Amino acid sequence: QVQLVESGGGLVQAGGSLRLSCAASGRTFGSYAMGWFRQAPGKEREFVSAISWSGGNTAYADSVKGRFTISRDNAKNTVYLQMNSLNAEDTAVYYCAANLRGSDTVLVHRYQYVYWGQGTQVTVSS
Repeated sequence: QVQLVESGGGLVQAGGSLRLSCAASGRTFGSYAMGWFRQAPGKEREFVSAISWSGGNTAYADSVKGRFTISRDNAKNTVYLQMNSLNAEDTAVYYCAANLRGSDTVLVHRYQYVYWGQGTQVTVSS
């Protein structure tokens, strides 16, 4: 089992940047595929980005492609989401997710993830 704790959210002006972090417990972090999802008020939780256990494979939602970058440091049990050129549509609670994978692939659907963090609020003012 793994526990996930997100941090790095906050209030930022449109055009600004934030870096989210997700710290994971456990000694097998390097075997977990990781992902970021977000949920805006009144909307369903949606996929943002994902990374395979090696970090060699990544995926992004079309809405964030070219602006967000996912990365991971397996030595620190942490996955990051660098968010640039933020706009009001990026305002949401951002969740980190994890699941064990036998292969070095990305997971892009909510149902593929077993472990979730508590979320961190990102608010972009226009």
